[in-house]
Amino acid sequence: MEMVSTSKLMKAQVNAVKFTPYMSKIKEVIETVFSNDSTKEHPMLKKREVKKTLYVVITSDSGLCGGFNANIIRNFVNTVTKRHKTNEEYQIVAIGNYGKEFFRKNNFPVVQSYKNIPDEPSFSEIKKITTKIISYYTEEKVDKIYLHYNHFVSMISQEVTEAQLLPIEKPQQSAPKSENKLLGMYNFEPSKATVLNILLPQYAESMIFGSILDSKASEHSARKTAMKNSTDNAQAIIDNLSIKYNRARQAAITQEITEIVAGASAAQ
Repeated sequence: MEMVSTSKLMKAQVNAVKFTPYMSKIKEVIETVFSNDSTKEHPMLKKREVKKTLYVVITSDSGLCGGFNANIIRNFVNTVTKRHKTNEEYQIVAIGNYGKEFFRKNNFPVVQSYKNIPDEPSFSEIKKITTKIISYYTEEKVDKIYLHYNHFVSMISQEVTEAQLLPIEKPQQSAPKSENKLLGMYNFEPSKATVLNILLPQYAESMIFGSILDSKASEHSARKTAMKNSTDNAQAIIDNLSIKYNRARQAAITQEITEIVAGASAAQ
């Protein structure tokens, strides 16, 4: 399982890294679009009074991955406990069978669940999920959406992350305005508002897709580490038991030789 997870991790890490330039560029474009005050009334930008919140919690379909699932669920439970007084104030979309089963057994308000997400998902495969999640906001069933997932930091480290999906907030500029010269080089046709109607839903969908890719890389990294620790612990147990076995065997042989010698001496 360690070898399999290592192979899957390499592919998942490549997918996550490849997706990063796309998200960086789309954020850059949105920074430019945000400069137009007429776009502030777009449904995905307009802030409403928060009466109900939707949480998208991404876990794995199976266990044997160390604290990967436990960490994300513990962090989520602590968050909603502090933020909400009753279950009526929030809903959950569970991506991953592990989270789905935990929420079901503990009577959390799950409105939708998904499992068996491919290890290397394509955008088209996730499109149905992203469209459904965004519809909860656009149809005003909820007033805010958060993503909860494990962010891949390194081969041995994952970071539990909460990110606001909707309403979309102005991205923080990666460089000061004086240095970010590219922002003034965009021309929008036919208008910024028209571009927003296409760009913002795609941006929200990309955030979900990117979170799933990130979570997949984190899952395989956590499982690789867990299986390596299990293999090392199993080998340590085997070595310890082998020593005990050899000592017991040696003691038994010594006892038999002693009894034979004693018997021979008595016969003389």
